[in-house]
Amino acid sequence: MNLKKILVTGGCGFIGSNFIRYMFQNYPDMEIINLDALTYAGNRRNLAGFTQKFRYSFYHGDITDKETVNLIAEKGVDAIINFAAQSHVDRSIVQPDLFVHTNVVGAHVLLEAARRWGIQKMLQISTDEVYGSLDEEGLFTEESPLAPNNPYSASKAGADLLARAYYKTYGLHINIIRCCNNFGPRQFPEKLIPLMILRAMAGKSLPVYGDGLYVRDWIYVEDHCSAIDLILRKGRKGEVYNVGGFHQKTNLEVVKQILVKLEQSTYLINFVHDRPGHDRRYAVDSSKIQRELGWKPRYSFEEGLDLTIAWYQKNLF
Repeated sequence: MNLKKILVTGGCGFIGSNFIRYMFQNYPDMEIINLDALTYAGNRRNLAGFTQKFRYSFYHGDITDKETVNLIAEKGVDAIINFAAQSHVDRSIVQPDLFVHTNVVGAHVLLEAARRWGIQKMLQISTDEVYGSLDEEGLFTEESPLAPNNPYSASKAGADLLARAYYKTYGLHINIIRCCNNFGPRQFPEKLIPLMILRAMAGKSLPVYGDGLYVRDWIYVEDHCSAIDLILRKGRKGEVYNVGGFHQKTNLEVVKQILVKLEQSTYLINFVHDRPGHDRRYAVDSSKIQRELGWKPRYSFEEGLDLTIAWYQKNLF
């Protein structure tokens, strides 16, 4: 599949901006169009200087806007990678309508554009949260049933099902990527790791939900980007791929590691009232992408955390 020109949605956000950087580092002749609504979590500074150095163009717009999406698609795009989403669980509990509109309706607009303009491939960037909560053992596979437990994960599951339907009904080359928790540079500090880093650097209390024993699998964002690149180029039509980091840790373990690295006391930890619908554990089986595409993560959790802390120390929000 010859992919010379791609549309990245949500490219000013955390994973999207890191993906664009990764692609230009590895494919400097590729043309990338970035469509981003520049919500609170999107920042054009994440890609400062790219217009001059690379074949990069930016459109300020929303994926739910059919006119804007079709304006871009009709110019000839080989693939769409959809990062654009409302993604914070806490916000979804307060504003579920916003999450349904952006994540479900937005995915539908992109799928329709891909069908209308004959775009070769679309990647729907999803989340392991669509599977719901795991017990103490086991891993989610690509065949695990979807059982989302909050409005965010339900909206992402809805988008996944739409993507699957467009593959089955219209024959679109669709791939769905369900990754574990990402961390790294340029992440908006409402998420656990950047929030705790910044608060620890300032000597402020670190709020931890419930007993802090909720388990997540963590992946450094560049490893996720490498997986997306492989799936973009070699993923089998219609397939779902789980991407895991092989670093399962409780939230409390993560917070304590951050405090140790920043030489701060555990007395800063402040256990707070738990949020509704808080899933106890997520972890995905990545054997399919390893077996079929030869992918494996490069960074250990400790290496990724060191790089992340160093970035926030130099780039205070």
